Amino acid sequence: MRLSCVVPVLNSHEILRRQLLHWAKIGVPDDTEIIYMDDGSDPPISNFGIRIPRLQIIPTNDFRPWTWAPARNAGAKVATGEYLLMTDLDYIIPRAAIDAARAFDGDRLGFHREFGVLDDEGNFTQDHAVLVSYGLSAKRLAVKGTKMPPHPNNFVIKASVYQAMGGFREDLVDRPYPQGEDRYFKRTLMEFAAAGKITLDDRPRPTLFHFPNGQYCNGDVDANPFGLFHTLTRKTERNPWHNNNRYKDT
Repeated sequence: MRLSCVVPVLNSHEILRRQLLHWAKIGVPDDTEIIYMDDGSDPPISNFGIRIPRLQIIPTNDFRPWTWAPARNAGAKVATGEYLLMTDLDYIIPRAAIDAARAFDGDRLGFHREFGVLDDEGNFTQDHAVLVSYGLSAKRLAVKGTKMPPHPNNFVIKASVYQAMGGFREDLVDRPYPQGEDRYFKRTLMEFAAAGKITLDDRPRPTLFHFPNGQYCNGDVDANPFGLFHTLTRKTERNPWHNNNRYKDT
């Protein structure tokens, strides 16, 4: 297998259903597998009767809050791909990103990000009126369009490199949100690069598309448009932006 897409999911049943419809529309290449790690959903996640080739939905049976890091690690262990594409359920993976990942032959590749939505039939759109209905600031769209800053937690990585790095730290799970697993993962990545163990690729990055939610919806870190995502709160004292002012109209 060339590529394994590993995505944790928690209590976001409708979004997963839309994602599966999206996969059915864009097609899954023969050398690619899709692995959703059901990270304690109640009720458990199913495939909604949507048949996707090489799709696995694997329960972690971990009911602690904020356990996406061990869920990714568990997905990496069952993945058979030479490369891993890791992201979260609120990202839409277009066929162009899949094909770029399949063609990638380096150690690690990041993504560009833009806002986008899948409707209830799995159709992709970046229509501004739709994005605003999800809570994205009309002012922001007028000034910056749909583009977003990059985030290190979305990447394609050689599976052997991921394993050599030890994956994401799992000893941070019991800390209040945010535990900082992505920060530690990036630090390890930079240490590997500085030691000459890997090369960070500078080729053009493909693009993932992000459902508006959380802080991007006028600054509310717990924004959950239409109740499509899990309801774990991000409003903790460890989160410097818990008072909802960082992303307002930005």
